Amino acid sequence: MEISIVASSSIEGEIGSWDLKTGKALLKFKPCASPAHGLTAVGDKFLAASQLRKDRNASDSSGSGSNSGSIFFWSWNKPQVEVRSFLLEPILALAANSEGTYIVGGSGGKPGYIYLWEVATGKLLKKWHGHYRSVTCLVFSGDDSLLVSGSEDGSIKVWSLIRLFDDLQSQQGNAPPEHYFTEHTMSVTDIVMDYGGCNALIVSASEDRTCKVWSLAKGKLLRSIVFPSAINALALDPCGSVFYAGGRDSKIYIGAMNATSDHCTKVLGSISEESKAITCLAYCAEGNHLISGSEDGKICVWDPKTRHPVRTFDHGKGPVSNIQVVRKTIVTNLNKTLSSWKRNGASLPPFLEKSKKSDEDIMDGIVTVEPPPFSDVPVYARYLSANLINEQVRELQQQGSAATEIEMERLKLEYKKSLQMNDQWEKNYENLLKVVMEEQNGASN
Repeated sequence: MEISIVASSSIEGEIGSWDLKTGKALLKFKPCASPAHGLTAVGDKFLAASQLRKDRNASDSSGSGSNSGSIFFWSWNKPQVEVRSFLLEPILALAANSEGTYIVGGSGGKPGYIYLWEVATGKLLKKWHGHYRSVTCLVFSGDDSLLVSGSEDGSIKVWSLIRLFDDLQSQQGNAPPEHYFTEHTMSVTDIVMDYGGCNALIVSASEDRTCKVWSLAKGKLLRSIVFPSAINALALDPCGSVFYAGGRDSKIYIGAMNATSDHCTKVLGSISEESKAITCLAYCAEGNHLISGSEDGKICVWDPKTRHPVRTFDHGKGPVSNIQVVRKTIVTNLNKTLSSWKRNGASLPPFLEKSKKSDEDIMDGIVTVEPPPFSDVPVYARYLSANLINEQVRELQQQGSAATEIEMERLKLEYKKSLQMNDQWEKNYENLLKVVMEEQNGASN
């Protein structure tokens, strides 16, 4: 298995990549200037990044320029940008599910919208009002059934993809989040989630100098840990007992995930002290390596046990805004969407559809516009979205995903409430009948 580190900067430059095992520098992808959480691997075929700069003279498939948002795509074997998609508003956070079927983006405006595109066709499947302010981070659950979003307004929301794709919910309006957390008092800077399914724990970091641990099953805050500095980045230890928090004071702190002692609300220690603020973190389970990026452009690979660096890389000018650990063989079956690209000779993703800003043009369900005029997209692609969504929902339901279990618990609770309501109506009916009978008896007397 080839494991590489991919890193980007918020300053105009390039995306660097290195072999984690040998330290050898690999391909450099350019140009790129991506914000924090704006870099993601799309399956095992593409790399995507939202862009901070403005491209007034660039044009997309329709020939129109853009000075707002843009998302660039690269193939793993080519350094040049393959596809440039220009959107009507800036996109900050970007994430893709593990198979690369969908890509989600969070807007940098007010309010903070969340966009969901189908990668194979570029179709905008859904756009919804996620937060009151900019969406700063987006994370899929381990089984891809849940999406967790964090915002500049300090809120965190957990969304079920099954409910988002449900036709009935779409017709009634935006599907409500499964959970809505508002305990942070400042902007959410990072979110990580373990692999516990519906019993997973979520850890969030904020500029308010706290990291909070949430229970997905209980839908509530378990503990809050106060740090000496604002926290920019998080990473989970695969054993699930601790997490790492990169601070603006240049330290990487250690916090408890599920401890029950008094130490659970205290900082357990720190791994390093760099010269500049820690801007991003990642963890590679193969070899147990913690990887940090800092404001001075340095990337460091740490051994968490010895708390010593294994090797360092120099990304160049500007702070490191994103680090991704990429396993080139992690998707061995290449999902059905990617297979359809190969069968039809397509080698690139199509341009992403632009969203419409007016309320009349926004649909909470599937957008039924024609696919972009891109030669490599097969004609049948316009019919792919609904079938693919239904198939994805069926798979999530069959495999016992976290979203399915949460949905089952919600339905059980609603069923219990309906029984209680039914009992109450029966009592009301009996009381009303009793009153009527008494009045009739009184009238007859």
